[in-house]
Amino acid sequence: MQLKAPEKHGFDAGRLNRVDAFVKERYLDSGRLPHAQILICRDNEIVHFSSQGAAREGADKPIDEGSMFRIASMTKPVTSVAFMMLVEEGRVAVDTPVHEILPQFKDVGVYESGGAGAPFATRPLDEPMRMLDLLRHTAGLTYGFQYRSNIDAAYRACASNAGPVENWYGEADINAFIADLARLPLEFAPGAAWNYSVATDVLGAVIERVSGMTLDRFFEEKIFTPLKMHDTGFMVPAQKADRLTDCYVWGGPAAGRVMYDRGESSMWFQKPRLLSGGGGLVSTALDYHRFCLMLANGGELDGVRLLGRKTVDLMTMNHLPGRSDLSTLSRSLFSETQNGGVGFGLGFAVTQDVARTMIPGSAGEFYWGGMFSTSFFIDPVEKLHLVFMTQLSPSLLYPIRRELKTLIYSALT
Repeated sequence: MQLKAPEKHGFDAGRLNRVDAFVKERYLDSGRLPHAQILICRDNEIVHFSSQGAAREGADKPIDEGSMFRIASMTKPVTSVAFMMLVEEGRVAVDTPVHEILPQFKDVGVYESGGAGAPFATRPLDEPMRMLDLLRHTAGLTYGFQYRSNIDAAYRACASNAGPVENWYGEADINAFIADLARLPLEFAPGAAWNYSVATDVLGAVIERVSGMTLDRFFEEKIFTPLKMHDTGFMVPAQKADRLTDCYVWGGPAAGRVMYDRGESSMWFQKPRLLSGGGGLVSTALDYHRFCLMLANGGELDGVRLLGRKTVDLMTMNHLPGRSDLSTLSRSLFSETQNGGVGFGLGFAVTQDVARTMIPGSAGEFYWGGMFSTSFFIDPVEKLHLVFMTQLSPSLLYPIRRELKTLIYSALT
């Protein structure tokens, strides 16, 4: 990796250096975060790369450019790109009804009543669930961890998966996962609202059915190998096991950070039975940087084109009904974004109204993050992107994403 001088790419170097000092004082010295890695790129050049904190508990080894992180929902943009590659091949379309590929969803209904031991009552759909709804999270699906309805309670109690529907290491493969979902009602009619959900996992099943390839093989052959993302996948191979960082969850004010998955004995050392297109990948900052570069360059990197420029343009437009934003359409108790001034494209949140976000940025910026507090954003106007890595859930516990953006934009000249 070669760092370029930030002042040659429109940054005040002194102001940019405040980013690391802020993160150290606010989050690392206080023990709020275990570690932090920050990659800032402008004009296709890395102008800042820093690593702070230990990779594993009780060890002296700090994180470095080879450290591997569980990127959770930063998997979703990868799955969305994979689907749009199939769209460009003419094998499926954005408006294709989901049941044409996954017939289990043909007779799914919208929740009317029931749950908590009572049978569900549903009403039929006026319009089918479409691939568009999966891409933009308007399908009527949910997550078991939302804890807001009888539907997400049913996700948590799903029998054939020996636990939550989204249990990657349970008994269910992708076919059983889809069958489980299709037996449950939708929370709302497709297109009527926005709810963060397993929709991108369903999209992963669509990719497998349309391509005839398993999701891990499609990702490896069609995305990771062409982009030289050699450290990204659904599991960590034995020869790279020493590079995986520890991962934590917040245990409350008394407990603080609590170990969730130790790097030395991680569940990511085994291949999951259910390959999650919504959250299963492990990656590095440098690998995800290459994925961001591809998107920032209109679908191409180093002479390899994954998507056409106009397809990337389409993906990064706001596709919410009526061009509304998440503050008016979201029913979700949890997502990876604040809602004001933010729309949703085909796999990403998209900034529509910078003033309403109350954070520096540009209209047309697109981004997402993961439940372990990893995040990225791409600003096509400023030709700027960030990749941030750490490992603490939940991701919105601290306002670090907002703070990083503010510090980075304040360093532009």
